[in-house]
Amino acid sequence: MALSDWIFGRSPTPPQQRGAMKAAGRTLQTPVVQADRVPEGDFRFIALDVETACGDAASICQIGVACVQSDNQIQTFSMLVNPGTRFDPFNIQLHGIGPEHVADAPRFPAALNALLPLLERHHLVQHSSFDKRALNAACAACNLAAPDLRWSDSVMIARRAWPELKGNGGHGLGNLKRVLNLQFQHHDAGEDARAAAMVVLQAEARLSMPFEQLTVAQGKSRFPAGPSGRALLRQLRAEAPEI
Repeated sequence: MALSDWIFGRSPTPPQQRGAMKAAGRTLQTPVVQADRVPEGDFRFIALDVETACGDAASICQIGVACVQSDNQIQTFSMLVNPGTRFDPFNIQLHGIGPEHVADAPRFPAALNALLPLLERHHLVQHSSFDKRALNAACAACNLAAPDLRWSDSVMIARRAWPELKGNGGHGLGNLKRVLNLQFQHHDAGEDARAAAMVVLQAEARLSMPFEQLTVAQGKSRFPAGPSGRALLRQLRAEAPEI
């Protein structure tokens, strides 16, 4: 399979037509669309999640994004990545991805090349700090400068919205799935990204507070595409000219 087919072909994640959310005593219906290529356009925010092949944070084998539109419809997209390293049995059991699944998948520089124009235009949400660390570690392993992306943490948002969960199951996606009645397949990058986006949407409803206010203490006030981002794109395209 051609490299471009992996980047712009269909995601391995099954389509999800609709996600149901409960917040502030009512059910919120959030339409979900499974994109067959990297989403285009402008979004309110983007949630991002990665899966790794082993205990090395740089061993990214799947990247998923959930793009929240102005009407709160969510476009999800995920892609497999060949980490060029070992797969540990624990990780394979966790997410179901093994070396045979990524044999023809793009390496990390090509995957980042496809996603970076979307990522650097938007405020990103990760559930805990692992996803940012993994992206930066993968960049370092490939001798790439880490992109200067704007991040917020949906764990911090969840703690603000549901403080009663501290010491009562916590604010991990597994417990939030149960408490908030989230419908998603845990440990799939696209599904976990969608779950993080739904946590933010529910927090907005519960606190009657928009995303910009929920993240004001976490992120930068503005995020222009600086020279470092353009330089990284040039480096990535030089290493993956077929994209």
